[in-house]
Amino acid sequence: MATDYLKRILTAKVYDVAVESPLDSAPQISARIANTVLLKREDAQPVFSFKLRGAYNKMANLPPKALERGVICASAGNHAQGVALSAQRLGCRAVIVMPVTTPQLKVDAVRARNAEVVLYGESFTDSYNHAKELEAKEKLTFVHPFDDPDVIAGQGTIGMEILRQHPGPIDAIFVAVGGGGLIAGVAAYIKQLRPEIRIIGVQTEDSDAMAQSISKGRRVTLPDVGLFSDGTAVKLVGEETYRLARKYVDDFVIVDTDAICAAIKDVFEETRSVLEPAGALALAGLKKYAAQHRWKGKTLIAIACGANMNFDRLRFVADRAEVGEAREAVFAVTMPEERGSFRRFCELVGNRNVTEFNYRMADSKLAHVFVGLQIASAGESSKIAANFRRHGFTAIDLTHDELSKTHLRHMIGGKAPATDNEQLYRFEFPERPGALMRFLNSMSPNWNISLFHYRNQGGDYGQIVVGMQVPPSDKKAFKTFLSELGYRHWDETENPAYKLFLR
Repeated sequence: MATDYLKRILTAKVYDVAVESPLDSAPQISARIANTVLLKREDAQPVFSFKLRGAYNKMANLPPKALERGVICASAGNHAQGVALSAQRLGCRAVIVMPVTTPQLKVDAVRARNAEVVLYGESFTDSYNHAKELEAKEKLTFVHPFDDPDVIAGQGTIGMEILRQHPGPIDAIFVAVGGGGLIAGVAAYIKQLRPEIRIIGVQTEDSDAMAQSISKGRRVTLPDVGLFSDGTAVKLVGEETYRLARKYVDDFVIVDTDAICAAIKDVFEETRSVLEPAGALALAGLKKYAAQHRWKGKTLIAIACGANMNFDRLRFVADRAEVGEAREAVFAVTMPEERGSFRRFCELVGNRNVTEFNYRMADSKLAHVFVGLQIASAGESSKIAANFRRHGFTAIDLTHDELSKTHLRHMIGGKAPATDNEQLYRFEFPERPGALMRFLNSMSPNWNISLFHYRNQGGDYGQIVVGMQVPPSDKKAFKTFLSELGYRHWDETENPAYKLFLR
């Protein structure tokens, strides 16, 4: 019942460990999108994430005997730190099961709070199943990261604080969604007291289990999830969080990696704080939704839900933020190898700032150029490409092409003379010792690697692009190799940028 959640939230025991996070104005973003934007700063919590609220509320409501026996959870991130700190404050045993792929930084943070870390499995699912086994074996209490009424109520205190901090008009609140605990708690509270406020869930395009579930009227299990916004990478949402979201959430908006990177940069420029990808997800959705619906003059709130950012990942964020903010566009341009061509091309570029320029002669007649240009708005890249074409230059707008943005921009350098039967694939895999060797050892020795590019982005996952010469007679074996390997992959053999620069 909704009244049960109102009572649970109003009596939640979160403030023994959590703080009432500030609701800060974002004047630069507000001016740019012509709406009043406020940021609910959950990155200001002691563990730099909202997860502390739900974990502590669950544990503080346990019977004394259950606390004496201890608690257990499965998590590779913020929930683990929330449970560890809560156990430290309550003086109880805490066992945290984490995948073996968890970065050492996060393992050390949990151990620093005197929790017992058990490294098991390569995915959250492996860790979760092992945690459930240990729960029964050692008579511990499982603290679920999202699908528990006490956890949901703890997260719902964020909604309570928002209404207390901003009693004036609020048009919409944007909430990042993974398993659904945060949006379920916030929506259950807000909709009972201020039903006119729209609650908008934000998900990534490769981890949208809740949006798909609401659309289809049943919980949907995703076959795999993207790893960039690891805090929201959930294949199956909770039963209770799904029920509450279906009842109270007004709409969903789906964003891509570039939009998240742009939002991280936005918050840094406003606050000098660096959010993790999941923490910036709500703001990315706010900006996209406001633009899609042409909102002006509205009051919009984004919950900045976490800031446990791996510092090395900032390299990737910086690379992609300009594209996500629609400040950079990238193109493949073909021009004749003749005097005056380059000058004519530069005249077309005009006063625009050139952010990147890569060139290599393809033959005596044509040259292919990879160029990045500074732009002012999202729709500008297609107009620039059309203008190049009108003046005799073949141009492809690569602004939204993943292969080009992640790999090719670092690889422009000509074509190999003999690459018959070359297949080009992108792979994404967890960053752990042995992952690359597992890939290589799985390949047939008959397949020659004709192209290979890998760049460590400092995150929890790695990306490679590989060219392999696979004879037509080995096509069936190649398909078996891909299915058994277990890494996410994309066939890029017909990608037009690959054909121009590398094939």
